[in-house]
Amino acid sequence: MGIIFDIAVIGGGVNGTGIARDAAGRGAKVLLLERGDLAEGTSSNSTKLVHGGLRYLEHYEFALVREALTEREVLWGIAPHIIWPLRFILPHRPGLRPRWLLRLGLFLYDHIGGRKYLPKAQSIDLRRHPAGVPLKPEYRHAFAYWDGWVDDARLVVLNARDAADRGAQVRTRCEVTGLTREGDRWRIAAGGHTFLARAVVNAAGPRVLDLLGRADTLGHAVTAKKMRLVRGSHIVVRKLFAHDDAYFFQLPDGRIFFAIPYEDDFTLIGTTDVDHEGSLADVRASPEEIAYLCDGASAYFRTPVTPADVIWTYSGVRPLLDDGSGKPEAATRGYSFKLDSVEPDGAPLLSVFGGKITTYRELGAEAIGLLAPFVPVLEGKDWTGKAPLPGGDFGRFDAPIIVKRLMTRYPFLEAPGAERLVRQYGTLAATFLGDAKVSGDLGEDFGHGLTAAEVDYLVAHEWARSADDVLWRRTKLGLRFTDTQTARLAQYLAHRLPVA
Repeated sequence: MGIIFDIAVIGGGVNGTGIARDAAGRGAKVLLLERGDLAEGTSSNSTKLVHGGLRYLEHYEFALVREALTEREVLWGIAPHIIWPLRFILPHRPGLRPRWLLRLGLFLYDHIGGRKYLPKAQSIDLRRHPAGVPLKPEYRHAFAYWDGWVDDARLVVLNARDAADRGAQVRTRCEVTGLTREGDRWRIAAGGHTFLARAVVNAAGPRVLDLLGRADTLGHAVTAKKMRLVRGSHIVVRKLFAHDDAYFFQLPDGRIFFAIPYEDDFTLIGTTDVDHEGSLADVRASPEEIAYLCDGASAYFRTPVTPADVIWTYSGVRPLLDDGSGKPEAATRGYSFKLDSVEPDGAPLLSVFGGKITTYRELGAEAIGLLAPFVPVLEGKDWTGKAPLPGGDFGRFDAPIIVKRLMTRYPFLEAPGAERLVRQYGTLAATFLGDAKVSGDLGEDFGHGLTAAEVDYLVAHEWARSADDVLWRRTKLGLRFTDTQTARLAQYLAHRLPVA
């Protein structure tokens, strides 16, 4: 009959991979199924922040902010290669939120989350600060505070990699087409195969209710949860400012958006909050959203931003709990679970609703706690907050040291290339650099330092199968690659992929 998994996790986003990692580390036999590529949907299309959610304080979500602020530094500690501190400049805009309210919000932000390593917020004079140079002269006062930047897609991939290293079986491009409960186990049809599992976790994100519709023998109450699908769109333009700080901007309609240094030569601007009513197979920024973000940025920067300046856009659909909020931006970013078991000894199905990147690890630990009575093999306490993710086995502030060591060992690496490799792979970069003495030892260079050795590593260890997987999720080199370079990479992959 084959292996019977203790837990089958359906969904290869940040919640699914985080749950799989936690369960595998506690001794469970874990199967992770993803219909496409890891992080292909919502989890690679975020604003790429590990943050408490300063604006959520306005909606009185103090518990959520406290949890996220605590997790902010925990995640930085286990993944210092893909997460690092980022200072935000919050200009005061006359006629909007008063300065005293901004100061109060930042005071709470500094003190309710157990901040240990990040600096406190402070007031700055934009007339004398580098952050004021690219802004219009009417912006004179601002506050500076700290949050974290994260490579969201790599966070997902590294959780999956660690789960696999601990025994989990990870299958991408393996869509679940049927779920049938058979007493104390589930029969799962996916990708032309049949799998058996004692428990199933539905972490399908925006498709969580769709997956429930494919499950037989479920009680009707499990579908009582209502989801609100909210689209967040972002635009990328050429670099708008020379310094390394990000901006937190307010708009007259009450919304906020960010302008963030991105991949050295670009600026990331976002996000919108729009109810998404279209297909999940084609999620993209509307012309109205692009214009909205351009107009918002132009209200602050001396140099206007127009749709013609946009070189790339991306959009993700957030699966939020429908709490009856009137505006999409007011919908809660919290999470909840629905545990369905028809009978005391029946195989459980745990569905995950909502959530955000910053709290994925806590969500995973809570999910394991709910499953533990049904999966006795699960043992031990929460462990994921202390064990580094693959490649992150160095101190919070030590990335520059790792870069120097890499350049010493591989003298042919120039600083920008070495920094990119450390930001993506940390100490694992040497795994595919191997004994290379010159760059030619790494095989074909497809452009911008992406070599055959790195691509082969992504195929063998990170489930990359297409040029998009490599260029937009495992790396962000898609911003730089030409069509000719992309076609050559795709051709190479077609010949290097393992036979299914």
